[in-house]
Amino acid sequence: MSKPEGRYAWTATVGEKGQIVIPKQAREIFGIKPGDTLLILGDEQRGMAIPPKGAVSGIFSAVFEDEEGDEK
Repeated sequence: MSKPEGRYAWTATVGEKGQIVIPKQAREIFGIKPGDTLLILGDEQRGMAIPPKGAVSGIFSAVFEDEEGDEK
């Protein structure tokens, strides 16, 4: 079975201080550099996500709108 283009999966180990190391290939593909700040989103039902850099404004807009599209 072939891997879908542009789709990846990696594993990371959580250290004693709760830190994870993002795999080198992921850092290269997504342009993550030392000192970058990443946004980590969590949903108890759906899990965690780290959106791409630069997506923060769109994410905040979506998070702070209610289901009817009105801002809270």
